[in-house]
Amino acid sequence: MTVGRKPSLRAERALQREGYRVLAGMDEVGRGALAGPVSVGVVVIDERTRTAPAGVKDSKLLSPRAREAMVPRVRRWALEHAVGHASAAEIDQIGIIAGLRLAGRRALAQLTIVPDLVILDGNHDWLTDPHQEGLLALVSDQPPAPPVRTMIKADMKCSSVAAASVLAKVERDSILVALHDQHPHYNWAGNKGYSAPDHLAALDEHGPCELHRRSWRRFTQADQVLDGCDAGSDSTLTVERTSVKEGA
Repeated sequence: MTVGRKPSLRAERALQREGYRVLAGMDEVGRGALAGPVSVGVVVIDERTRTAPAGVKDSKLLSPRAREAMVPRVRRWALEHAVGHASAAEIDQIGIIAGLRLAGRRALAQLTIVPDLVILDGNHDWLTDPHQEGLLALVSDQPPAPPVRTMIKADMKCSSVAAASVLAKVERDSILVALHDQHPHYNWAGNKGYSAPDHLAALDEHGPCELHRRSWRRFTQADQVLDGCDAGSDSTLTVERTSVKEGA
């Protein structure tokens, strides 16, 4: 089935007919970046929520200017909204999946409404803590997250998820722009921490800083090679330049 590029509330209305009256669309931004946080947006709607503002779609399909213009319209439209973040240091400590969960939980914690269901883009439920499922939830000291419904291409189907992606993208981009002045040679204002050629070239010249995800394979491999060089090895530093599409 071909997925159209104009999200609607059709999927949300179907879920509401199942009894989930208050829904939260959720999407992440920055999962594949080399630097900066991973960010998770959440947009809450209910049965009274009207059609989303014209032009709301997955953030990757909007220009930066269009995304920024969409933010106040999304905020007025949503019943509630929030964006949560997990830092590069936290990702290094707990891993990207747990980092996504942490950012998502932080977004949910900002809401005054507990949604009946979270619609999560993709086919993997990274929001639900496996240690809080079933009987394990009885001994956990963390409040359980709402139930989750994963949906492939939800950011292209569901207005709530598309709107959440816009909020997350704009807020994360603003963080990277603000961090640019601290480390201008990485050009985070332009590449937003992704593996763009200018970012990779700066890493070759200057190495990573404290805001990079040092647990990423690119950095761990480089550290291993440098350790070998320090020990007198003939190893040379070879970096695989894989491109990650901005906005992933």
